[in-house]
Amino acid sequence: MTHLTRRHLFGLTAAAALAAPLRVRAADRAGTLRESNVLASKLLGHPVEYALYLPPGYDADSRRYPVIYLLHGAGDGQPADWFRMAGIELVLDRLILAGEIPPVIAVAPDGRRASGDPRATYFLDDADGRHPWAEMFLQEFIPQVEGRYRTTGDPRTRGLMGISMGGFAAVLHQLRHPDLFGGASALSAAFRTPEQFIAMKQEDYDLRFGGAFGPGLVAKERLTEAWKRADVLSLLGQVEPRPFARWPRLYLTLAADDPFFAGNAAVHLALNDAGIRHRFTVTEGKHDWIFWRQALPEALRHLGAVMTRQYGE
Repeated sequence: MTHLTRRHLFGLTAAAALAAPLRVRAADRAGTLRESNVLASKLLGHPVEYALYLPPGYDADSRRYPVIYLLHGAGDGQPADWFRMAGIELVLDRLILAGEIPPVIAVAPDGRRASGDPRATYFLDDADGRHPWAEMFLQEFIPQVEGRYRTTGDPRTRGLMGISMGGFAAVLHQLRHPDLFGGASALSAAFRTPEQFIAMKQEDYDLRFGGAFGPGLVAKERLTEAWKRADVLSLLGQVEPRPFARWPRLYLTLAADDPFFAGNAAVHLALNDAGIRHRFTVTEGKHDWIFWRQALPEALRHLGAVMTRQYGE
């Protein structure tokens, strides 16, 4: 296990500029990053790695804290991206010290497969049942994390945040389990319209969805029952809008030049039609770390407002 008492440096100008005033602060005013951690999983049959942020003052008191689960992107995505690429610990420090969000614990689980399997999980259970990532997350990972660290244990102060693949999963799990999560922020969520999903190149489909929905499927064969259970547009007809009526528990943000723009716009309109309150923003940029670093503060403020009921009503 690696304990970092000083912030690691990363060569991204925007994040470095944000980090500069924080690095001169006293150690007790900065959170702690523990990048390499593991939890056991009987369901997956191998340990699950995760990265962890503990807020300023965590070791100095006995209070309990809200928790945010950070879901990374696909491809080369991994838990450490939130810290090495986004510098989220620096953003959390700044927002917490400024009183813009409550002190929180942040946990980034590993959504990759073991043994070098390059197929994405999309943080879902595999269609054949062999790799039940979502079940592991709900039944094993969250209980172990919240038994190991001083979280409140209150679903209202348990949030989800994701980038790309992780944004897709954050919204999906929030809609599936409104009794387990208080709110979700999705940055450039990897939502595809059914037409885009059907038209995916075979290699791309198998790499990204062959596990979750079944390999080798072509065209409309891909619209399986497993896909319907994970497709937000299909799911919304089964979602009870009442738990989402009082405040906007969902926050979706993306760049104008994003390949998932059409999918996000479709989800936004479908959420409106379903009577599910949410926030939806579009700003200039692309599907990249430049946009995600810029989007992080407001995405965190959204979760902070949800957790502290600052949206009113």
